[in-house]
Amino acid sequence: MALTLPFDDAAPRVLTVTELTRRVQGLLANLGRVAVRGEISRVLTAASGHVYFDLKDLDSKIACTIWKSQVPHAARFELKEGVAVIAHGKLDVYGPRGTYSLIVQRLEQEGVGALLVEFERLKQELAAKGWFDRKRPLPAMPARVGVVTSRDGAALQDFLRTRTLRWPLYPLVLAHSPVQGKTAAAELARAIERLNRADVDVIALVRGGGSLEDLWCFNELPVLEAIRNSRVPVVTGVGHEVDTTLADLVADHRAHTPTDAAQTLIPERAALFERLQRAGNQLLEAIDGQLEERERRLGDAARARVLAEPEALLVARGETLAHLAARMTSSLGAKLRSTDARLETAHRRLEGASPRVRVEKLERRLAEARGRLAPALARLVELRERRFAVAGGKLDALSPLKILGRGYSITTRASGTATASGEAVRDASKLAVGETLVTRVEKGRVFSKVERVEPAEGAG
Repeated sequence: MALTLPFDDAAPRVLTVTELTRRVQGLLANLGRVAVRGEISRVLTAASGHVYFDLKDLDSKIACTIWKSQVPHAARFELKEGVAVIAHGKLDVYGPRGTYSLIVQRLEQEGVGALLVEFERLKQELAAKGWFDRKRPLPAMPARVGVVTSRDGAALQDFLRTRTLRWPLYPLVLAHSPVQGKTAAAELARAIERLNRADVDVIALVRGGGSLEDLWCFNELPVLEAIRNSRVPVVTGVGHEVDTTLADLVADHRAHTPTDAAQTLIPERAALFERLQRAGNQLLEAIDGQLEERERRLGDAARARVLAEPEALLVARGETLAHLAARMTSSLGAKLRSTDARLETAHRRLEGASPRVRVEKLERRLAEARGRLAPALARLVELRERRFAVAGGKLDALSPLKILGRGYSITTRASGTATASGEAVRDASKLAVGETLVTRVEKGRVFSKVERVEPAEGAG
C-alpha cells in the first residue's frame, strides 16, 4: 500500500507505511526522555511480567508500558485506577498497529518530588540545629503510657492488641488526633502537649502505613517542635519499617511499627512475673543457705571446747601468759645485760676522752719537751756563735777599712755636703778642674780640689 497526495505538484516522494512509521518513530525518538502528568487507568499485568496501563487527562489518553525488568524500580507504590502520577520515559511506535506508547522507566506520585525536596531541606536544617542528637532513656516500668493517634485507626487497634498480649489493661492515656490531612499536624502537636500535662511517663506517637503524602503531617514543624519540647521521652511508630519521617529522627526512640512501639513501652507481664518468681526463689534459696550456715556455725560453737570446758580456756590463757612472762623476763635480762655492757664501754670511752686526762697527758708532753728544749737551744747557740765567728773573720779580712790600715785610701767625689761621699774615682779623665774630692784614709778624711788632671798613659 502506498500513500499519495493528489492535486499537489510540490508533494514529497511517496512513502510506504513502514517508511512513514519509521520516520515517525525517529522523530519521537529525537524527543528523548519525557515526563508526562496524568491519571492511571486500565492497569493490566501480563503473564510475561510486563505492566500495561493508560495515562489520561480530560481530553487525551496515551498507552504506557513498563517492561518486566523495570517493574521493581519503576513504581514503588501500588498502581491503582485514578492515581495521579508523573511518568518518566521515552516514546515508541508499534508498527504493526500504527500506534505509539510511552515506555515508562520511572513513576512518581504527583507532588511526591516536591515533598521529597522539602523533606531533605528540613532534614538538613534540623540536623544542623542538633534536633536529632537528643536520645533520652525510656522508663523500664512506666506508670502510664500516653498514646497519640486516631481512635478510629488501625494503629490504635494494633497497639491495644499488643498491650492485651503483653499486659492486659496496662495503664494507657489516649490523646485522639487525626493522623492525615491539612489540620493533622496542629492536632498532633496539641495532643502531645495534652499528654505532657496528663502526668504520663512516656508518649507513643503511632500511625499505620501510607504514602509520603499520607504521612507528611509527621514531617511538619508543629509536630517536630512538640516532640522536641516534650518533658517526657517520645517513641514514634509511624508507617512500616521502610518509612522514615522527621518525627522518627527527632523522637527519643524510633519503633518500626505501632506494634513495635507497644512492645518497646509495655512490659511483658508473664516475663516480669517469671523474673520475679525466679528472683523470689533465688532469695529463698539464699535465705535457706544462710540459715543452714548459721545453724552449722552454732553447732560448731556448741561443740567447741571453750563452751564445754570453760576452765580449759583459763588454763590455756594462763599457760600462754606464763610463757609470755618467761619470754619477757629473759628478754628483759638480756636487754639489761646488753645495756650494762654498752654503758661500761661508753664509760671507758668517756674516761679516755676526759679533759682532765688529756690535760695531764699534755702536761707530761710539755715537761718532756722542756727537758729536750734546753740542750737543743744550747747546741743551737753554740753552733750559731761558731758560724758567726767564722763569718766575722771572713768579713774583717775583706773589709775596705782593713786595707786602709795598710796605707791605702779611697777617693770619691764630694756629693751634696762636706761630709757626704759620692762615687769612687776610678778614672781621672772624668774629673773636672776645681771639682772637690774626698779622700778616706785609715784615720779620717781629706778634702781637696782638682788643680790638674793627668790621664793614664794610653788612655784615649
